[in-house]
Amino acid sequence: MIPVLELLVFVPIAGSALSYLVTRWNRNAGIAVTLVVALAVLSLAFYVFGFVYENVPAPGAYALPEHSIWVGTSYFSVDFFQGVDGLSSPLVLASALLVAFVIVGSRRLITTHEPSYYALVLLFEGAIMGVFTSLNLVVFYIFWEFVLIPMFFFIGVWGGDKRRYAAMKFMIYVFAGSTVMLLALLAAYFGAGVESFNITDLAGKIPAGLQYAPLVASFIGFGIKLPVFPAHSWLPDAYIQAPAPSTVLLSGLQAAMGGYGIIRVSIGLFPQAAQQWAWGFIALGIATMFYGALVAIRARDLKRMFAFTSLNHMGFVVFGAFATVVSGNPLGVEGATLQMFVHAFTAGSLFMLSGFVQKNAGTTEIQALSGLNRTMPRAALLLVASSAAAMALPPFSSFLAELMVIAGGISASPYTAVTVFVPVITGGYLLWMIKRAVLSPAPDGAKKFDISAVDASVLALYLVPLVLLLIFSFLILTPAAPVAQWINQLVRGP
Repeated sequence: MIPVLELLVFVPIAGSALSYLVTRWNRNAGIAVTLVVALAVLSLAFYVFGFVYENVPAPGAYALPEHSIWVGTSYFSVDFFQGVDGLSSPLVLASALLVAFVIVGSRRLITTHEPSYYALVLLFEGAIMGVFTSLNLVVFYIFWEFVLIPMFFFIGVWGGDKRRYAAMKFMIYVFAGSTVMLLALLAAYFGAGVESFNITDLAGKIPAGLQYAPLVASFIGFGIKLPVFPAHSWLPDAYIQAPAPSTVLLSGLQAAMGGYGIIRVSIGLFPQAAQQWAWGFIALGIATMFYGALVAIRARDLKRMFAFTSLNHMGFVVFGAFATVVSGNPLGVEGATLQMFVHAFTAGSLFMLSGFVQKNAGTTEIQALSGLNRTMPRAALLLVASSAAAMALPPFSSFLAELMVIAGGISASPYTAVTVFVPVITGGYLLWMIKRAVLSPAPDGAKKFDISAVDASVLALYLVPLVLLLIFSFLILTPAAPVAQWINQLVRGP
């Protein structure tokens, strides 16, 4: 059998060297090679996604398992163990799609150190595929840390005026969280009493009394990456200073890593502790939702507004995941899974568009963009459509994702119905932004400097999955159902 999951990881890693060499020789040829590698990975991701949908794994089981001994000693072994299910396969597909979109968009927005940039994009893709497919905690952690390297350079080399400060702050926060998370992974290994770091061997084996400290430690690591309030202060600096294509990867995929880790590791390995303390984590999720929405109201810059919109969207993931832990209603986890997928494209569309606006208009200050419908009509139309997706308006599947999470939360407690006001607040400040930037009159003598039809078409592609998934949501929700069943079995017993 072809090792599809290994190819997902190592094709982009190997392709990064080729991308670097070819781009040094010829810019256009290098971008073409990078895109070809990304499209090859995308074809593998579509295969994995389709296979999981056609062969939905049972609760706690994984499709396309690939297992080999990497490190073996008389004391312990580390397995290169990979597998996918209804939680990871949508994120694998989202990663492959976004990387391909980012490569196409970067050809206009990245003009310096291009060989290194495109090589790092493929390294990032290989690393994040490793995160979403690794079922061994040591290998998972290695890929988790490896993702930090390209992102640090994206911010520090290609970022804005305060890029070095933002890159260092990002690295310190996320690396500190990862170190705390490593302690949780080691506690899981020693607490379970089995000589294995494989998630399949550890889930359900850790005594309840030993789960509380590792649960908190793992949540700190994943929560900083997501991020959740109040461990979010690195977010506005990194999102604003990073170049737009890298912010797409940062907000769309690195944030999903945090949500994935919370469901797979924090809840999957420490279910009894998660049930006991679920309301504390639900409160953090709700606080993150409201905080992100309320702070975004004050934003005067598109990227800052979109950064806090991303924060409020990821609060839904924490809220939904732990709502299922409390109530047993699968809507929470299923909605959180769908939310991670649709958020990748919603945030990706907003941030990539902000990059083109900044390149053409010279600013992302909302007030300075007045009359955008006259000066950049294509960009204005895409801004309205992307904002509608961020508001969770039909026909975008963000509406379904947030509806499912809120419904799952209400099944845990009717008081959580207060979260219905989060999309209302989000809609309010995005409509206010549209009024100021798009619907206000253009300054006298303003010239038209719109994005090209090709770039507008590529940006429109971000919205296509969001529309299709409102109709074909079963493609994600059907495989996600056993993941919710797995959590319920761990929390409540078979």
